[in-house]
Amino acid sequence: MKALYKPGPHAGFEFTDRPEPDCGPADVKIRVHTTGICGTDLHIECYDAAAEAMIQAPMIPGHEFYGEVVEVGDLVEHVRVGQRVSGEGHLVCGMCRNCRAGRRQMCINTVSVGVQRDGAFAEYVVIPEANVWVHRDEHITAELGAIFDPLGNAVHTALSFPLVGEDVLVTGAGPIGLMSVAIARHAGARFIAITDVSAQRLALAERMGADATIDVSAQRVHEAQGSLGMLEGFDVGLEMSGRASALQEMVANMNHGGKIALLGLPAEEISIDWQSVVTHMLTIKGIYGREMFETWYAMSAMLQTNEALRANVESVITDVVDAPDWKRGFDTARAGATGKIVLDWRNL
Repeated sequence: MKALYKPGPHAGFEFTDRPEPDCGPADVKIRVHTTGICGTDLHIECYDAAAEAMIQAPMIPGHEFYGEVVEVGDLVEHVRVGQRVSGEGHLVCGMCRNCRAGRRQMCINTVSVGVQRDGAFAEYVVIPEANVWVHRDEHITAELGAIFDPLGNAVHTALSFPLVGEDVLVTGAGPIGLMSVAIARHAGARFIAITDVSAQRLALAERMGADATIDVSAQRVHEAQGSLGMLEGFDVGLEMSGRASALQEMVANMNHGGKIALLGLPAEEISIDWQSVVTHMLTIKGIYGREMFETWYAMSAMLQTNEALRANVESVITDVVDAPDWKRGFDTARAGATGKIVLDWRNL
């Protein structure tokens, strides 16, 4: 099969032939149609310090995908050949305290598809049946199905706290930040403000339903509060960027009792005003991945019942690139001026 392959601990991928993965007795083999390019994949491709800590090459990356089931193991009971699927990329042990308590997203032994085991940047990928998500809604296209993983991150983050009637600040207008705006609007937020330095991404955010798009190279968050007629700070903060300045400004602009969900991974330690956190009684919650599988049910239900939300989420995809032209897709994603980039594996 054709695959994007990382042959060793160095920068770059090879688009080459690799053996097809075997389907174990409890596994499902999927013919990959489309894959999303994630920030994690960018780290792995350039083999920076983050990648060095995450992976062991040789390996096949890629964890955001959509495809069709072509084979199931003898112990598989519910998934059928021919079904259209995506997959939860976090494989959990099932035996640690969190897993046994039903908090599988907090498993201490998580193994990630495309990071610690071969992934979906290939014609075929194999995952356990327990990680397969079957798309039963005919409106889910191959492109939209490829971004269920990052959409799940957006849903998990945005719905961490009640949003009805609340004022929401999103920092970082990357694909997940953009989708979180659409989710917050769907969930009943009052005002939604989002920050970034990319005019293109802020324009996308406005189309998603943001009331204020803040270019933080030229404007401060508190100025946008005034333009919206807000008398107090933001009730909910969704930090998607991992940047120190974004979190610091978010803390400074929260209402007393405000709640912050952190999804963005910082590249270095961040110093924040802990006195304000304490005296303003702020709640800060870390988010990693998706709740298994409550988030998957939530995002599928919302997309099935709301055509406008579905269109907004799919519009985050700004480029679809044939898999052999993967380098152009990675270069576009790394430039940070567009939405989501999807690789198409159907016409090899």
